[in-house]
Amino acid sequence: MWDSPPPEILTFVLIRLPIKSIITCTSVSKTWKSIIQNPSFISVHLHHSKNKHPLLLFRLPPSEHRISDKELYSLFCDNNNNPDLYEHTRFDFPLSGTFRVVGTCNGLVCFAMKFTDRFFFWNPLVRKLLILPTPSVGLRTLRFYNPSIGFGFDSKTNDYKVVRIVSASESESSKVPKVEVYSLATAQWRVVTAVPPTGTAFADKCDPHAFVNGALHCVASKNNFDNEILNFILVFDLGDEVFREIAMPKPLDNPENVVGVSVSAYRNSLALIQWGVSICCVDIWVMKWYAVASSWTKMFSTLADQGGFLPRPIGFKNGEVLLEMHKGQFVSRDLETQQIKDHRTIGDKFTFVDSYVESLVLLNKPNCAFAY
Repeated sequence: MWDSPPPEILTFVLIRLPIKSIITCTSVSKTWKSIIQNPSFISVHLHHSKNKHPLLLFRLPPSEHRISDKELYSLFCDNNNNPDLYEHTRFDFPLSGTFRVVGTCNGLVCFAMKFTDRFFFWNPLVRKLLILPTPSVGLRTLRFYNPSIGFGFDSKTNDYKVVRIVSASESESSKVPKVEVYSLATAQWRVVTAVPPTGTAFADKCDPHAFVNGALHCVASKNNFDNEILNFILVFDLGDEVFREIAMPKPLDNPENVVGVSVSAYRNSLALIQWGVSICCVDIWVMKWYAVASSWTKMFSTLADQGGFLPRPIGFKNGEVLLEMHKGQFVSRDLETQQIKDHRTIGDKFTFVDSYVESLVLLNKPNCAFAY
């Protein structure tokens, strides 16, 4: 009778296989299945995946005229030795409807269905979708509201969390926002005691929160002691579940100086994408040292060309900003060296979502996630 290799040898071999092959190996024996679905194996595999060439996740929304269509997602390989982005895997989102991506983290994508209180976790590579329970604060308790939503990973408890900051409508703006956290470990929503600073308003509640250093970050504003409105970055620590603030660089903290500003993860720190008073320019600021406001540095600035076209920053990868050019063409620019790489056309209907890491997250959740 064939003996299974020792668990440490088996783990060493399995984490180097493609995910599809790893999943196939769960059918070899109960022992192999137990090892592969063990949380420690999933963590080791994730750590190994982060050292591979990064993947970029792109989204093709359904036609505006055919809501019954499913969204299409595609992973593209980002290999520094080859400037072309080539398609790695393509897959359909298993549900129909209109969704927005709340965020991606460790191979898990969090979705919110528009105009509802429904949320989903999806790992496309293990083909599992988790439907989250309905939050307690929402359409059933507030007639009009608009939540700001973030998604990330709490390394202290090895848990994935969704955070909703729910503000009432403007007519009820005097009410204190409710903050609700969903935990994958407990499979429950709970209201936490922490609340944002008094009078906090959000620049764009549909903008994804930037997940950096165990915390979620979003652009917000409030009145200072002189009753002036100032922009700032609102931070929610997923481990301690408390709010903090990070100051913006001086030109950006005044709402009159910008048309729009969004925050993104940049390496282990933050970047701000600013659309100026004139929409014909875009600036990118980088925080050189996380949470040190004096380290904000303008790293990139561009103007519209003679035809009025303005390159659109759509995300960051490996210290580079990814820019959408004419007709679906993409280029990346290293913000330190200013070196530019041309990538082949992906298609003008695809939109960039985020960098992506292959993982087995949700593979060990047979009782609360459905496979397809």
